[in-house]
Amino acid sequence: ACICEKNKRVTNCREASGVCWCDSIGTGVSVNCGTLTSKCLLMKAEMAHTKSGRREKPKDAFEDTDGLYDPECENNGVFKAKQCNGTTCWCVNTAGVRRTDKHDADLKCNQLVRTMWIIIEMKHAERNSPLSSESLDKFFRDVITKRYQLNGRYITKVLYEKPYITIDLKQNSTEKSAGDVDIADVAYYFEKDVKGDSLFQNNNLNMSIDSEALLFEKTVVYYIDEIPPEFSMKSLTPGLIAVIVVVVVAIVAAIVVLVLTRRRKGKYVKAEVKEMNEMHRGLNA
Repeated sequence: ACICEKNKRVTNCREASGVCWCDSIGTGVSVNCGTLTSKCLLMKAEMAHTKSGRREKPKDAFEDTDGLYDPECENNGVFKAKQCNGTTCWCVNTAGVRRTDKHDADLKCNQLVRTMWIIIEMKHAERNSPLSSESLDKFFRDVITKRYQLNGRYITKVLYEKPYITIDLKQNSTEKSAGDVDIADVAYYFEKDVKGDSLFQNNNLNMSIDSEALLFEKTVVYYIDEIPPEFSMKSLTPGLIAVIVVVVVAIVAAIVVLVLTRRRKGKYVKAEVKEMNEMHRGLNA
């Protein structure tokens, strides 16, 4: 591994004959880090990220908007596919996160859908000393494998785009063996540690890198299931629904105005034709 000094939007860096080569994000084209990267590749890499510099999330990634609730568990400790609160029910994934709209008690949840990919995104506070991508990668891989006992092969990426740190955990149903801890459990323990509410007994996580504490302003967890979630319009935020309603009303109003205008114009044309016919009859008489 090597560091691409002249381009931070790269991945899979390796050294060959004393030269650092990396793959440009967005295209995978190998670039020589000893010289400037072309503007085209830089723009392509920039478009692969959001405006804030963060990597775009997969289209089916969703957050846990419900938070803590009293779940129903199977005897082996996993979530029941159907969760209810009184007469309101919904379906969840293996992380216990709601993946459907809320319905009445007649809702059918045929299977517990597996969460195969978890994205943990953290925004760190300002620091006196700069952070190194290599230090972050080593720190979080060590923490996750040792503290939470997750096999390192399930940690697919630790990405640093200042001030955002993103950790990808991937574990589909065919990869997970009986003795492996689940990435959903790891993500929950980790999130609690980061937010200062550790689940460990008298063993808080020491979040310190290069002799300086690493503090976080925000932590968000995204979930990607093996089967896409089943949210409808009911899951949209009130603000977005209001915008949609306003647009629909405006379109309907425009159509109504157009129809009325054409009708009036048609009446005027008919009236003019009638008057002209009467004048011709008068002249002929």
